[in-house]
Amino acid sequence: MVLVTGATGFLGAHLLLELLRNKQNVRAIKRESSDLNFVKKIISYYHQDVDSLFSKIEWVDADVLDIFSLEDAMQGVDKVYHCAAVVSFSPKDRERLFSTNIKGTANVVNAALRMQIKKLCFVSSIAAIGRSENNQLTTEETQWKSSKRNSNYAISKYDAEKEVWRGTEEGLNAVIVNPSVILGPGDWKNGSAKIFDTLGKGSKFYTEGVNGFVDVRDVALVMFRLMESDICNQRYIVSSENLSYRKLFTLILKAYGKDAPSIEAPRFLLEMVWRFEKIRGRLFNSRPLITKETVNTSQNKYFYSTEKLYKAIGFEFKPIEDIVNFTAQNYLKETGK
Repeated sequence: MVLVTGATGFLGAHLLLELLRNKQNVRAIKRESSDLNFVKKIISYYHQDVDSLFSKIEWVDADVLDIFSLEDAMQGVDKVYHCAAVVSFSPKDRERLFSTNIKGTANVVNAALRMQIKKLCFVSSIAAIGRSENNQLTTEETQWKSSKRNSNYAISKYDAEKEVWRGTEEGLNAVIVNPSVILGPGDWKNGSAKIFDTLGKGSKFYTEGVNGFVDVRDVALVMFRLMESDICNQRYIVSSENLSYRKLFTLILKAYGKDAPSIEAPRFLLEMVWRFEKIRGRLFNSRPLITKETVNTSQNKYFYSTEKLYKAIGFEFKPIEDIVNFTAQNYLKETGK
């Protein structure tokens, strides 16, 4: 039996599907208030018989902030995939980020130790890895540096990783994956899928920042293969391609049959936008659409190496253009645009 935390989220739902494809007995954590229709929606992108697959998942109510509920959920479990996390770049979410991502991970680690779980897979982020200077490749060995440029999300995932490493020192077998920006169909108003909704209206603007991007299906498959291997106490960058935002926007707009962006958004304009969004958020008690952190990311150039992962399991990633086209097709089908 395997247990998945964060199973009702974007990556978690795709992981459930990958585990079911591989004939795993799956138990998934949810909250009492969780809407499981999102999981069914994810399954529907890949299978027609949604209810048949969904019925194979054993759902239990638990919370990563409640260690006793975690221990109950881990009864009879051999392996745990810890996907539960808050992903936000809004300053308003700092306390929630630190609570769920750090304390929640500490609880999962402690429960896994107590319940003698054989292996844990923790989903971290490339945000928790140090940034290389001068456009050099970032690897798993790149040193983390404390900096004002680090977002609260990055700090929370870095500190969460330390809880996993602490667990390995106490006898827990674990692997950590550090995905880049994960692309795929999902909630069009949140996360990376929101890019497809935003560009669905067309756009002439782009930025020259560079980042790593990866197919959500590849992340789920890497996690499964690492957990089925003898590899323990290692971390791996999971990223398909290093692309400029201009290139990514061009691929998405091409999938929509629209013209490529042709105007570089000047930094001063982006600086004005995030400040306006911050004021708007305070006035209307809402989360800003664009933050200082997202503006900085869109301007910076980060390049990631997956050589370590390839040497470990020989993994070959799908081209980003494939997941862009697949996601865009589903967006158009759902929205009718």
